[in-house]
Amino acid sequence: MGSFNATLEERFFLVGFSDWPQLELILFVFISIVYSLTIFGNTTIIALSRIDLRLHTPMYFFLSNLSFLDLCFTTSTVPQLLINLYGQDRTISYGGCVAQLFIYLALGSTECVLLVVMAFDRYAAVCRPLHYTTIMHPLLCQALALASWVGGFLNSLIQTGLMMAMPLCGHRLNHFFCEMPVFLKLACQDTEGTEAKMFVARAIILVFPATLILGSYGHIAKAVLKVKSTAGRRKAFGTCGSHLLVVSLFYGSAIYTYLQPKSSYSESDGKFVALFYTIVTPMLNPLIYTLRNKDVKGALWKVLGRGTD
Repeated sequence: MGSFNATLEERFFLVGFSDWPQLELILFVFISIVYSLTIFGNTTIIALSRIDLRLHTPMYFFLSNLSFLDLCFTTSTVPQLLINLYGQDRTISYGGCVAQLFIYLALGSTECVLLVVMAFDRYAAVCRPLHYTTIMHPLLCQALALASWVGGFLNSLIQTGLMMAMPLCGHRLNHFFCEMPVFLKLACQDTEGTEAKMFVARAIILVFPATLILGSYGHIAKAVLKVKSTAGRRKAFGTCGSHLLVVSLFYGSAIYTYLQPKSSYSESDGKFVALFYTIVTPMLNPLIYTLRNKDVKGALWKVLGRGTD
């Protein structure tokens, strides 16, 4: 077939879940419901963060960024998946595949960096409470959010560029969207050098942020254990625990997919893991952050006319 940047009119065939035709209708209904909940939940977080003055804090500024990111992240794959499950056309153009790969990688990489920023915000709040408002100045918050987006898109640009230079054989992608590990399976020449560079880029955007997050929460745990107030410890662990749960869900599935050797990557397993971190996790994030969060629930009741100022 030649290199990835072949004639844009040619098309890839997305296998999707056609190997399990009995699951396609069930998956279509399930994914439609989850996608609707994702849009509702994340849009609600963004709206409440704008409307309620009590949520005009660094934590909710970054949370609204995460919600917007999750909306874009899941939308980069779900419409194509629903078409694949319900419609007859299971193909995607080379141009569309390149665009989907770039956008998906950019948004996923941005989330990796943004989760580090959110961990730093919690570290400053718990470990440096007297200096928190000085440290987390609005200008710094905006700069950190911008750096997350720029860093994510830069990482995607590097990886997509390397992928486009690789010679590929075949038009059949055993996945429901254009994902990196599946393309590596199509490489038809010795591409160890290119794959090594791509692996380093993926390791940097996954392992380095995860290490920083674990380090931040190690310091947070030490600081919280020194708090004498039981209520104070419970509040700190509740807020930070929700963030750590989101981090575990996202990084666990991403590291499983992107840091295992090409030879051991299972395309069938990869599809179901990808369903989790592209569809389920963005739906869970608003629930995880708000179920035990009195500020967000109070803002919601206020909007609904059931709360007081």
